[in-house]
Amino acid sequence: MTDPMRLSATWGRAPVPRTDTPQVAYALLDIAIPAPVRAVPLNVCLVLDRSGSMQGTKLAALKQATAGLLAMLTADDVVSIVLFDETAEVLVPATPARDPAALTQRVAAIVEQGGTAMSTGMAAGLAELERTPDAGRAGRMVLLTDGRTWGDEDRCRELATALSTRRVAVTALGLGAEWNEALLDAIADTTGGSSDYIADPAQIGAFFRRAVETAQATVATDARLTLRFARDVTPRAVWRTAPAIRSWPPALDEQRGLVLPLGTLDAQPPTGIVLEVLIAPRPAGTYRIAQAELQAMAVGGATLRATCGLVLEIGSDVSSHFDARVMNLVERVTAFRLQTRALAEAEAGDAARAAQTLRAAATRLLDLGEVELAQATQREADAVAAGTAGSPEQRKAMHYATRKLTTRRLDDGQGSDTTEGANG
Repeated sequence: MTDPMRLSATWGRAPVPRTDTPQVAYALLDIAIPAPVRAVPLNVCLVLDRSGSMQGTKLAALKQATAGLLAMLTADDVVSIVLFDETAEVLVPATPARDPAALTQRVAAIVEQGGTAMSTGMAAGLAELERTPDAGRAGRMVLLTDGRTWGDEDRCRELATALSTRRVAVTALGLGAEWNEALLDAIADTTGGSSDYIADPAQIGAFFRRAVETAQATVATDARLTLRFARDVTPRAVWRTAPAIRSWPPALDEQRGLVLPLGTLDAQPPTGIVLEVLIAPRPAGTYRIAQAELQAMAVGGATLRATCGLVLEIGSDVSSHFDARVMNLVERVTAFRLQTRALAEAEAGDAARAAQTLRAAATRLLDLGEVELAQATQREADAVAAGTAGSPEQRKAMHYATRKLTTRRLDDGQGSDTTEGANG
């Protein structure tokens, strides 16, 4: 394959004006990887909550959704199914998905029981995934729960690290309102997967279908982006834009390097990295602000590598070009950052500050044309200010909608430049 992976950089504003004080600049690193010519074979494990709270409509919808997922697999795929309550049961050991009808019969016999200990299911799922060598297959765990796991969150995080080491991405799905989004987000982020909120059991099938389609478009695993910054450049924030917004602490090592473990790279949605950097005063000229190197392992075992220099022009001319796509993404990650900060402030008991921060996030969202999400955020701000927090369902819906802001279709400028003065 020619040019299997490419890395390119675009500045939000170029050139930037020469100043006598440090200035903030934004850059977008685009990771371009071609879609596979056919669906990538999978080694997929479903880890499903069958605790007592799943009874009735939830369990019926889960069975139907699982049958639909099995029907999407091919004979080249390997599938396993693990159920968990306080303990785990391997319903389907790792096996080629040659007879989905027979597998569906086993799923139909699932009954709800017991409490919730998610780590038992994750551990059993990891063991099943390890039974199948990579052999050109993409490893994926689809994890679904409707409740809080009790007493084993640290173990769940440890298992996420183990899954990441084995190049398995986790699609972590929470059903209803009684689960811990911070835990599912951490599991997804650690493994390079995704997390999401399912409001209605009838939606489980659509989320399962999307999980399989995304896994089948896997191009590379174990991706790591290394950024090395010039001596007078300080990274202030780093965000990944897909499959959802996540951030890393911008802490540099002794070589002024920053290593970002990206995990799995899928063809869609394309992955981008937004950087916020502080640049010390410099004379007019062209400068290498940072050097980026991306390494990953293609499905099949080949090593992929791409490099890119982040070169910025500093000019004495007051006019600048603003890249609309980059600045739009900056606004979106800023809205997410504000909302995340506000929820932390509310959790800490600072209702006044949380309400103020939520209103700032709502204003950003409104400016972006995200009217419904802006209104939901404003309602949450009003509720926090009044001392009555919104419902868990509303908070989860707001959190995940904002977390996915950067993968929503951008209706405005897809990279067209606008020209403004330095003070514009």
